[in-house]
Amino acid sequence: MVDNSDNAALRALRSALPDEAVLTDPDSTGRFSHDEAEWAPCGKPLAVVRARSTEDVVAAVKACAEHGVPVVPRGAGTGLSGGANAIDGCVLISLEAMNEILEINPREQLAVVQPGVVNDDLRAACREHGTWYPPDPASSPWSTIGGNVSTNAGGVCCVKYGVTRDYVLGLEAVVGSGEVVRLGRRTAKGVAGYDLCGLFVGSEGTLGVVTEVTVKLLPGLRAPERTVVGYFDSLVAAGEAVAAVAAAGVVPSALELLDQHCLRAVDEWKNMGLSAEADVLLLGRSDAPGQAGEQEVDTLVRCFEGAGATWSARSTDQQEADALFSARRLAYPALERLGPLLTEDVCVPRALVPDMLARIETAAERHDTQIANIAHAGDGNLHPLIITPPGDDEARLRAQRAFDDIVADAIDLGGTVTGEHGVGLLKRKGLHAELSPKVIDMHRDIKNALDPAGIFNPGKVFGDPS
Repeated sequence: MVDNSDNAALRALRSALPDEAVLTDPDSTGRFSHDEAEWAPCGKPLAVVRARSTEDVVAAVKACAEHGVPVVPRGAGTGLSGGANAIDGCVLISLEAMNEILEINPREQLAVVQPGVVNDDLRAACREHGTWYPPDPASSPWSTIGGNVSTNAGGVCCVKYGVTRDYVLGLEAVVGSGEVVRLGRRTAKGVAGYDLCGLFVGSEGTLGVVTEVTVKLLPGLRAPERTVVGYFDSLVAAGEAVAAVAAAGVVPSALELLDQHCLRAVDEWKNMGLSAEADVLLLGRSDAPGQAGEQEVDTLVRCFEGAGATWSARSTDQQEADALFSARRLAYPALERLGPLLTEDVCVPRALVPDMLARIETAAERHDTQIANIAHAGDGNLHPLIITPPGDDEARLRAQRAFDDIVADAIDLGGTVTGEHGVGLLKRKGLHAELSPKVIDMHRDIKNALDPAGIFNPGKVFGDPS
């Protein structure tokens, strides 16, 4: 796509942007070239633009459109599918310096932020105004709102409160050859035209560069949560508990699963003493007020026990309960210490969580591969983490086969290949297996209409699935 226009594109970038905004030295651009998906390939960018304003993004996109240079938007780089990885000869637009909270409006229950605002920073600022922004991906201490929008990120409490798309009211984005558009609204309701704002949420940078986000807030501070802890001797038993909770009609504020591999990894890193207690840990929470909350907790305990929990109880120690959920957030980085991770993100109907967990165990045995399991179990979003020893090429081949089997099993059970991480580079084959050729063509038609120059994150999501 670049076709000998590198120097001209660089000259255009440097003439339109401050010198310090355009990085070309490999020592400087290297850290921007990939996200956290260790197995996803990444190329060498022509340059990195460290944008500080919408005007910077406009200048960069115009230069790239004029010279046919791919544009890859990037936030904090915490993604797990390769969606923000560099393409050879591309311009990476880093949005992490666009990190201002522009408005928090408790009366209208909304906030306006730049895309580089870190999720937890927004949540903390909202608390000071007596409001709450619910989406809370496990990477919330580091991931940005722009990145969350790009993949439609979920999180621990999304089983009850929904995912990023449920809270995005409006967007500002740079599209086409550098045009700035505003999509969505600030009002509580609005149905004027197609939902182009919703279309951008989860589009993984393939339609344009998001430069501002207006999000919905919930009024008041979040209610205190009651925690239920369950120990199980198998993944399937824990899955049966999850299915029982769904069948009982309870919508917990969290229902998270960690297996023995995760618990042991956290113990070895942080010495928390978790792995001695259980093979599988299930953590449930309720933030319903008063008696309703007590009834939800009682139901969770009954569901855990009915599914064969070796031990189950409500936690009476808030510090201990918080530590357990902290272990949930630590599980991924703890496992990373063991070797390269191939990360799954399948989602299945909640009633079929036990079946999917059994199939994951079968895939691990079939391919002689170690698979750790983390899950937002309450909404059927499972994260099998396939671990391979560093430098073991045969193990990587077996891991890839296990990965493919798990994707196929999720689709077979009526699920999806990605619940919140996005397709990026790792799930393109799965996307083509899940969606019909006609639906794939519809997506491509939309991209071609909004990105006629074909510069925004080409090859990602709908690229070659082989």
